Amino acid sequence: MIGLDLDDLAVDGAITKAPGGEVAGRSPGDRGKQGTTRSVAGDGEGVPLHLVAARANDHDSPLLEPTLAGIPDMIGPLPDDPCVHLDRGHDSATTRALLERPGYRGEIARRGLPAPIQAGKRWPVERTHSWMNGYGKLRRRTAKRKLIVEFYLHLAALTVIRRLINRARTLYRWPTRPTTRRLR
Repeated sequence: MIGLDLDDLAVDGAITKAPGGEVAGRSPGDRGKQGTTRSVAGDGEGVPLHLVAARANDHDSPLLEPTLAGIPDMIGPLPDDPCVHLDRGHDSATTRALLERPGYRGEIARRGLPAPIQAGKRWPVERTHSWMNGYGKLRRRTAKRKLIVEFYLHLAALTVIRRLINRARTLYRWPTRPTTRRLR
C-alpha cells in the first residue's frame, strides 16, 4: 500500500491497568493487580497494522502468532521476505519457527546484550504504544467485554494514524497538499 513501510515490521506488547473482565488478568509488573496486555504490529514508521488484546499475565510470545496472522487480513499480501523486529522476550526457537512458516525474516534482540544498541527499528512501535497510552480509555480501561476493549484499541489506532499523518504534513511536500490544517 502507498505510504506504508511493509519491508520492516515491528511487534511489541504493553500492559495497562484493567479492573476486570474477559481480557483482564493478574499483572506481573503491578503487584498482581488486574491488567490487560495488547500486542501491536506496526510498519516501519509505527502505523499500527493489527492489534490483539489479552490478559496481562499472558506472555508476548503466544500473542505473536495472532498478531502477525491478522496483518494480511487487514491490509492484503505483504512484500516478499519482510523483516519482523522483536524484543528479547521473543528470543526462542519457537518464535523463529513461527516466523519461518509465512516467510518472515526475524531480527530478534539477543538476551544478555545491551538493549539500546539493538533497539534498531523497534522504536516506532514503542512510540505507537506511548501514543496509545495517551488515549484515556486505554490507560484507564473500565470495559469488561473483549469486543468493547478491541473497539477502543482500534479507535486509538486511528488516532495514532491521524497523528502520523499530521506529522507527515509538516515533513513532506507535494503539489496537491492542502494549505489548511484541516484534512479535506
